[in-house]
Parts: sequence; C-alpha cells; structure tokens
Amino acid sequence: MGDYAALMTTLRPAEERGHTRLDWLDSRHSFSFDRYHDPRHMGFRVLRVVNEDRVAPGSGFPTHSHRDMEILTFVLAGALEHKDSLGNGSVIRPGDVQRMTAGTGISHSEFNPSRSEPVHFLQVWILPERPGLAPGYEQRPFPAAALRLVASRDGRDDSVAVHQDVLVYRALLAPGEEVAHAFASGRYAWIQMARGTALVNGTRLAAGDGAALSEERSVKLRAVEAIEALVFDLP
Repeated sequence: MGDYAALMTTLRPAEERGHTRLDWLDSRHSFSFDRYHDPRHMGFRVLRVVNEDRVAPGSGFPTHSHRDMEILTFVLAGALEHKDSLGNGSVIRPGDVQRMTAGTGISHSEFNPSRSEPVHFLQVWILPERPGLAPGYEQRPFPAAALRLVASRDGRDDSVAVHQDVLVYRALLAPGEEVAHAFASGRYAWIQMARGTALVNGTRLAAGDGAALSEERSVKLRAVEAIEALVFDLP
C-alpha cells in the first residue's frame, strides 16, 4: 500500500512512474512491476498494477502466463489482438473492456495487428478475493458515457464481472463537463487519468497522473479539456 493511506489525497505524477523502454514497447508503471521495484509504490488496496503501454506496429507480448490475478485491459487508441489458452481469440478496440481471470493459471499473448499504427492501452491488475479461481475471460463494448460502470463483483448494469469487491468506472467528459461519484463508508478510490486534464476534487490531474483518495466520501471530476479517466472504488 506504500504511503498512500497516510493522506486523504495522494498524487502519483505521470513523470515519476516506472519506465520500461524496448525497441517495440514503451511502458509506464504506476506501481512496481517486473524489473521496476519501488517499495513505496507496491499498489493501493487491492489494486496491484496500472500499466500504460504503447506497442509498435506488428509487435507485441509473446505467450506468457499469469495466475491468481484479475486483469482488465482498456485500449485507448489502435487495436490489440488477444489469444489465450482457453481458446479465446479477439481484438480489443477503444470502448471495449476485457476481463481475464488468471486463477489457477492462464497463458495469453497480446499483439498489435496493425502494420502502421501503434496501440495504446492501459492494463490493470486487481488482487482476487481468493486464490485458486477457475480461469475465465470476458470482453464487451461499452457506449460512451460521462460515467459508466464497466467492472464490478456481480456484473451489475452489464459490467464485466471481477472476482473482488471493486467498482470500476470509466469517465468520458468534454471540456467544462463534470461528474461526481459518492463512496460508501470505509471505501477508498484510485483515479487514473488516461487522456486529457481534469480537476479531481479541485486538484489538477493530467494524462498519466494517478491519485489515491482515502477517507473521502465522494470524488468530483471536472474536465479542463476532453478526458478519459478510470475511477476505482475499492475496499
């Protein structure tokens, strides 16, 4: 959890994130991941990984394995081709949300099928409610909305189902628009700004910035410019 719980609002500036740079990959890590390790940034509550990836045309992650993790993927631009050991094959595009339950073990590959355009996406890892779940997969498109529930424990409102007591919202706002979300007592929040700039409870967040909210009863996002953001309501 690092130092996040000590303050009501703690910022994670984009430029301070971990960075992996390869000839085909530019990846930014909000929390410790792979070779990037910082004991101050090991996750927040049940949120373990928030990676922002850009993959070059015709490149991608070869087949690799995961276990005991809930993995959400959000494509911001371009397209991402997915294949896994359960026999699923799909292309994830902007507006889609993919949920993969790694559970007892799943292997998958992620590839940019375009010959000319990079793919830009966020990948989120959430700790599951218990280990040893059966592997699973779900993907669906979501229409644009100011604030739309896209993942939840019970799959309410046609969201994808995550095996953890979380609510994940996607916010899409035009300049000057605002939206608010109230939290139940004892809940926490992480805000990840994917694109654009907004005031989050009065604090300015730009693309790539994150913010942890502790002991807050609500969050209000007001777009300075057009934004796409993720709001995580966490136990």
